[in-house]
Amino acid sequence: MITTRGLTKHFGRILAVDRLDLDVREGDIYGFLGANGSGKTTTVRMLLGLVLATSGDATVLGQAMPRSARKVLPHVGALVEGPAAYRHLSGRDNLAAFDAMATDGRRKDRKRRIDAALEQVGLGAVDKRPVRAYSLGMRQRLGIAAALLRQPRLLVLDEPTNGLDPQGIHEIRDLLLSLHATGTTIFLSSHLLAEVEQLCTKVGVLDRGKLVIQESLATLRQPTGRTFVRTPDVARARALLDGQVEHHDDDSLVIRVPDAAELNARLVQAGVRVLELGPERHTLEDVVLAATGAGDDRVADK
Repeated sequence: MITTRGLTKHFGRILAVDRLDLDVREGDIYGFLGANGSGKTTTVRMLLGLVLATSGDATVLGQAMPRSARKVLPHVGALVEGPAAYRHLSGRDNLAAFDAMATDGRRKDRKRRIDAALEQVGLGAVDKRPVRAYSLGMRQRLGIAAALLRQPRLLVLDEPTNGLDPQGIHEIRDLLLSLHATGTTIFLSSHLLAEVEQLCTKVGVLDRGKLVIQESLATLRQPTGRTFVRTPDVARARALLDGQVEHHDDDSLVIRVPDAAELNARLVQAGVRVLELGPERHTLEDVVLAATGAGDDRVADK
């Protein structure tokens, strides 16, 4: 669905994107993760033909971009750098204007598609208020509705939950999962680890313009070889397993043992109350920090 080879972008002396090789397959929910200033938005804009690459190639839906933009973009829904809208028009009128500018002979079902898109993002009951009266979260939902209006094969979203409250974030996450279940491939740019970890099937991590990780989430979160135990009897468990406990806090321990079932039996026989026991897994946060370091010398994202 998306392939890049050596994709590079300079802004004068600034190297914003450095020889990027993306591989987004049909059916992926691809989390494009990176701090502000890492080059995510610049990359998205190059993929959509909004910014020309300095060097390298980008292919979207099997077609070279930006050369084939007129052929590709009708099948791509996108939200980049926040939703654009005519502030004096209502949400419905904005979607109608957007659809008219991208017309492909589907005017006769425009109202149905607008109603369906607004319903999907939770704006089905929106009134005739102008967009200038919308909250940030409502404007973000409207931008996602515009991206869905063409019933795209590929959905490209740049920070789609920006400005949403926790309930809104949950609703958008459910919406994206339902779209994916019906065959939509999703490319999601975000700086939020939790958002990517809960939603995506594959992760690419950008650090200062370089792609430092590109792997399935399942592979990144493989077991560490240690066992996690949650128990109210931490002190008793530590005394029993002297020398095997590698980490502990008030209600849990991380233990390196060859046989988790034998560990469980040993704890129970000793009267330790085991509330949870299972393999410890790498967190996405641990993987990203290991690949990028913890530096904070970032510049504003392009």
